[in-house]
Amino acid sequence: MSRKASLQRNTFETSIDLSIDIDGKGINKIETGIGFFDHMLTHISKHGFFDLMVSADGDLDVDCHHTVEDVGITLGKCISKALGDKSGITRYGHCVVPMDETLVLCAIDISGRPYLGFDAQFTQPVLGMFELECVEEFFRAVSENSGMTIHIKVLSGKNNHHIAEGIFKAFGRALDMATKIDERIDGVMSTKGMLE
Repeated sequence: MSRKASLQRNTFETSIDLSIDIDGKGINKIETGIGFFDHMLTHISKHGFFDLMVSADGDLDVDCHHTVEDVGITLGKCISKALGDKSGITRYGHCVVPMDETLVLCAIDISGRPYLGFDAQFTQPVLGMFELECVEEFFRAVSENSGMTIHIKVLSGKNNHHIAEGIFKAFGRALDMATKIDERIDGVMSTKGMLE
């Protein structure tokens, strides 16, 4: 069973071309024009073993918000499309990632019910040209467009780079766990008989 998806999203603000292979090896090519964001998306791919290709051209002369949010929207839709009716997936995933002084928890449920619980504090507004408030906006866009419940909680941390990196790594690992096929599951992991 192939669990791959590709989508293009074009608006007056951004042009996004994105593809994902859920059963990949962590191969990626990511070009958004925002170096720090590219670095974070690479962590999702590498630590989740997803092959991820992202090309984004956005209105960075305004700020990075539209590009980050629209990549999140497109990634969420691609994840949903790649998983299809979600037959056989574990559904739940979680990970606690240590990153030096930082400790981050991410737990997800591929439930069909979008929700983001985000508990993280940054002590500066920007890293490189990446506005750190966009971390929450990115994961909200992923959640709403994939139908996924995502809880992210920074348990400890001081360095803003480590906090952001821990969040993206933990998400990649949790998503890998949640999308795993369990041969014991007949249909979907739900008493309702559907995940939507």
